[in-house]
Amino acid sequence: MNIKQLLLFCLLCVACVQEVPIDKTQTLPFYNSEEFTPEWILKSDKQYTQIHNIAPFEFINQNGEKITNKDFEGKIYIADFFFTTCPSICPILSKNMGSLQETYKEDENILLLSHSVMPWVDSVEKIKEYASTQKAIDGKWHLVTADRDQIYKIARASYFADENFKKTKDESEFIHTENFVLVDKKGRIRGVYNGTLAIDVQRLKRHIKILKREKI
Repeated sequence: MNIKQLLLFCLLCVACVQEVPIDKTQTLPFYNSEEFTPEWILKSDKQYTQIHNIAPFEFINQNGEKITNKDFEGKIYIADFFFTTCPSICPILSKNMGSLQETYKEDENILLLSHSVMPWVDSVEKIKEYASTQKAIDGKWHLVTADRDQIYKIARASYFADENFKKTKDESEFIHTENFVLVDKKGRIRGVYNGTLAIDVQRLKRHIKILKREKI
């Protein structure tokens, strides 16, 4: 084999081991920071093992049951934040969560998780009553309460749910967000949507179809 043939052979070998680029129309990005910058990351990329994950959690749902991140392992879920006495965006968020519940009520691999941002008011009894008015299905849609610091920490550090906090860093500020956050089976954020907008809820549903087909 001469030098030219050797060089050609080496080039062919390199081409063979190159991975096919990610098809961004068929794969959802990851979100690793509060800026919500979409990032498409291959499994072979060294950054893959550093992808942001939702931190472990433990809450109490509308039935007084302990709910942890273990209950969501291997599941796709949509998370949001609400409080039972909210007169503005929360009724719209809950209505749209109800729409998602109806769409996926037969799909055991998709769950819903709503966190109260006013846990000092939203007792289990209040959450239970609210869940009943929203026709939340037990085991499908978990509405949860917990210690304030616990919920606010995961809202800010894991779900990046408090846009004002990244500016003010004021932990006393009340969290109020319209975001629906799409989380994959490995606890990674794959999409963020305005939960008050029907067009964004439809976009979320389209993205769930993509996510269900993914192998990453």
